[in-house]
Amino acid sequence: MQKGAHLYSLWNWPFSEIFGYKTQGCRKAMCIAGYIFSCGALLLLFYWKPAWDVWANCIPCNLQEADVILLRTTDEFQKYTRKKVTWIDLSKLNLSVRDTSDSLFIADKDSVINRAIMKPELKVRSIQVQKIQYIWDLSVKQFQKVGSLDDRNSCYDIHHKFGTGLTREEQNIRRLVCGPNAIEVEIRPIWKLLFKEILNPFYVFQTFTLTLWLSQGYVEYSVAIIILSVISIGLTVYDLRQQSVKLHDLVEEHNKVQVTACTKDEGCKKLESRYLVPGDILVLEGKKHSLPCDAILIDGGCIVDEGMLTGESIPVTKTPLPHTENTKSWKTHSAEDYRRHVLFCGTEVIQTKPTGKGPVRAVVLQTGFNTAKGDLVRSILYPKPMNFKLYRDAFRFIMILTLIGVLGLIYTVCVYVQHKTGTLTEDGLDLWGLIPSEGSRFQNIHSFASGTPLPWGLPCGAMASCHSLIVLDEKIQGDPLDRKMFEGTCWEMEDSSTAHSKAGVPDTSVIVKPGPNARNAPVDGIAILHQFPFSSGLQRMSVITQQLGKDQYDLYMKGAPEMVTSFCRPETVPTDFVKELKVYTTQGFRVIALAHRALNMGKDVELDNLEREEVESDLTFLGLLIMENRLKAESKPVLEELSTARIRSVMITGDNLQTAVTVAKNSGMISKTSKVILIEASEPEGPTPASITWQLVEDSKQIAAGITDTCVNIEERTIPERESNNYHFALNGKSYQVIVKHFKSLLPKILVNGTVFARMSPGQKSSLIEEFQKLNYYVGMCGDGANDCGALKMAHAGISLSEQEASVASPFTSQVPNIECVPELIREGRAALVASFAVFKYLTLYGLTQFIGTALLYWQLQIFGNYQYLMQDVVITLLVCLTMSLTQAYPKLAPYRPPGQLISPPLLLSVILHTGITAIMLVCGFLLVKQQPWYSEMANHRECPPATHSLTIPNRNGTANATDVPSSVLSYEDTTLWPLATINCIILAFVFSKGKPFRKPVYTNYIFSVLLLTQLGICLFLLFADINAVYKGMLLLCTPTIWRVYILIMLFVTFCVSFFVEDVVLQNRHLWLLIKKCCRFRSRSQYRKWQRKLEKDPTWPPLKRKDFAENSKNEIYINPIYEHDEEN
Repeated sequence: MQKGAHLYSLWNWPFSEIFGYKTQGCRKAMCIAGYIFSCGALLLLFYWKPAWDVWANCIPCNLQEADVILLRTTDEFQKYTRKKVTWIDLSKLNLSVRDTSDSLFIADKDSVINRAIMKPELKVRSIQVQKIQYIWDLSVKQFQKVGSLDDRNSCYDIHHKFGTGLTREEQNIRRLVCGPNAIEVEIRPIWKLLFKEILNPFYVFQTFTLTLWLSQGYVEYSVAIIILSVISIGLTVYDLRQQSVKLHDLVEEHNKVQVTACTKDEGCKKLESRYLVPGDILVLEGKKHSLPCDAILIDGGCIVDEGMLTGESIPVTKTPLPHTENTKSWKTHSAEDYRRHVLFCGTEVIQTKPTGKGPVRAVVLQTGFNTAKGDLVRSILYPKPMNFKLYRDAFRFIMILTLIGVLGLIYTVCVYVQHKTGTLTEDGLDLWGLIPSEGSRFQNIHSFASGTPLPWGLPCGAMASCHSLIVLDEKIQGDPLDRKMFEGTCWEMEDSSTAHSKAGVPDTSVIVKPGPNARNAPVDGIAILHQFPFSSGLQRMSVITQQLGKDQYDLYMKGAPEMVTSFCRPETVPTDFVKELKVYTTQGFRVIALAHRALNMGKDVELDNLEREEVESDLTFLGLLIMENRLKAESKPVLEELSTARIRSVMITGDNLQTAVTVAKNSGMISKTSKVILIEASEPEGPTPASITWQLVEDSKQIAAGITDTCVNIEERTIPERESNNYHFALNGKSYQVIVKHFKSLLPKILVNGTVFARMSPGQKSSLIEEFQKLNYYVGMCGDGANDCGALKMAHAGISLSEQEASVASPFTSQVPNIECVPELIREGRAALVASFAVFKYLTLYGLTQFIGTALLYWQLQIFGNYQYLMQDVVITLLVCLTMSLTQAYPKLAPYRPPGQLISPPLLLSVILHTGITAIMLVCGFLLVKQQPWYSEMANHRECPPATHSLTIPNRNGTANATDVPSSVLSYEDTTLWPLATINCIILAFVFSKGKPFRKPVYTNYIFSVLLLTQLGICLFLLFADINAVYKGMLLLCTPTIWRVYILIMLFVTFCVSFFVEDVVLQNRHLWLLIKKCCRFRSRSQYRKWQRKLEKDPTWPPLKRKDFAENSKNEIYINPIYEHDEEN
């Protein structure tokens, strides 16, 4: 590592190495001289290579002395970025005088700003990387990020350090150091975009070649290329400008929101949101508005719409950060549920719920590009680079062609010396039944289909109150599951009124009352006083309620049955709980458990300060709520289509494992004849090491189908299911985490046949996809956007079924909310890949055809004419490339995928064979024309004689006319080779336009077909026209008609041979499989290696046994990536 190098998490995607450099005067002077003497070429080179610019102008130094910073990514790309160190001058703020050098400018003594201010200069060194500001920490000698509060602050610190607001002076310091609270996306001026595009290496090379062509007299051809280049640059600049404008308009409206902020010395006042800084107190008013920053709620509650982040426009309840005095980080204290206290930038506040202490208040946590929305925008501005093998192969291929070009250059020099010359179920849930529990025994089922109102009891109270529903615009809004559950009680909902407030019910509460169709209940209603919101990690939610007119307080909980029962007193859980749960989960029902606890607390208790762990204990089990979610009509046919195409489907869900297995069977993901092996893994307990059990799932009668939010994970596979062992593994998130932690060696074996992964957290979804990728699977992820963003980002191809802004996380967004888009994307992707390879091969053969023809002509110091090149390049090749890829995808998925590598035997052999065929045809034409009796080296027969006359046969040495002037274009060789090369380009375009099995037949591409016929007609017209003006303009000679017929015969033979080679030999899948078999070729993919290994293992899969971890000391923990970033 270079001097001054440090490893920081500076970039949006990888880590970066950072190097310090100091500008040296003499080096800079030498570089300026180099710019002048090289006519700007050296400056252009430094523009393309910023690292070279730094190395040439600067000398290495430590970071503390550096004025230039060089960043290098530590991924496989090793990309360099140059950054200038800037100084932030705080002296212009007229700060109050500090007597001692260790005095604090920021009240928060742990703030990095205090450690970054140089005294007495009052200056701060900073750099900006991908819109994020970093300042130099004098104590630890490294750059630290600013723009957010320190995560080490405890709940106590948040309330006491920032609860009263910042001073005016501290606001100014933070504002100057952290920058404005704005997500500013510049609309780049057209001249800048134009300048950057022109300096692209391609256009610089184009300028160089244009200079050569103009010097050789190719004026018309050069003008055509200039026109095409101008159009290309114009379209690119226009597209970039439009993207810049759209992104700017998307974020600009949130940069100038009027908010109310409070300071210590000036109180509360209105100001523009761009002036907010981390630590400010933000007052949330009752009207709807978008949040301009990330903030921690400290007083009151509110309901927000997080559709921008999650993809689901359903209300989310936010609760204030508790007033605890422990020293834990506020995020650690709230575990993975800390998000319930955070208001994210870009989300919309629907409703505020102030407490008796005052208005709803929040502490600004992060500003600008540090926020959740800022992170989304940065992911657009600075996308993670994709290192597709196709790009690497293309670069190698271009290097090979460059080598051929160099050989051609050497050839021309030698000749000159010698001769002077790219979810499964319905959205709604239906209530099926309620199985109440009493006296540790299940009671009779209440069927909702019967239409009988639900009788009053604690289960009814739980269904009526344990939810996050709100009344907005006189409509009940919230999670669809909560709405369906509440509707089953026939109760009504309203906001707390003045009358209720007088009765002791807070005016922020939601009131539920029996409706006219409900059973008679001994209560007037229930007030929902406090919520502990649901989270996918905790798998539960609970509420604290009060019966109207009474001092009785209750806690109701609902959630995953396994999770809820863990909080219940064991004697209240029926002994047949597991058996009863299995009865319904194996039928595909969704099962939710209900629980209750009577709370003994006074009226003066601060509900916001209650710890969840304190009240969620010693509960009484109330019963099971059974819901069904029918399989979408499109799901089963799609999964069958994928299975027929030998594409493996994997289910990742947050639902119960038995339910997921049932749906996998009903949807066809698991065939009826397949075995399902249930894997259960347990953490070590005391001296007992971690264990894993393998149990065969018993077949049961399938009555109904259903599942919850399901993600379909598609991976390509190349073997039919019947060739692999006919079994599938099923496990839940808890077992998956134990396996990753203690049984890492078993993980590849399980994933090769793992089909159902239930109760998976967002972080586990991302980890699972990463593990599949390690086995060399190409993974596609289809999700609804909620809690799937991390997995969508991780997959090779992510498909979001949501059109919200969360679709930013995935490269593809479906407008149809079902998985029909999956096979469609695969079909289009395969067709695009085949079309790309076809265009690549065509352009390669087109270039080699011209190369061979030019080399043959150059042997006699001759070249193709200006309009001849123009005809080949523009009229033929350009139009072919624009229309060849318009052929649509074949409607049926093939049971194998197309070749995915440019440097592969079929493609290389195709290029080599067609190059050989073309070379033989051109050489034959070149040699045969010389043997014709009418051939002359000094040809001058521009005009064709009348049909009654024959061609005059000149002297073969060209002495028929002493006044003829030799031409470098006008020759019989050129007249023969040009139609051969030009029509051969049309032949290759047709031959390479492969149809079935990945694209429709070429004749269905009407534009392309008509174009080829038109081009062929033009070429034949030029060949047989016998029009003097045409021959003169194209610099062609008149030849006997029989010779032109011979040219057609050579082209026809070439077409037949080329078509046979490409379609019968190179595209013959059975032939290639036979060759692979004879050569004993085996796939090097990791998953194929494991499949072959497991097929030979008689002990696999294990059944009805329990294994223990051999060594629990060397634990391998689950990759926590995206664990807390699933919604960003």
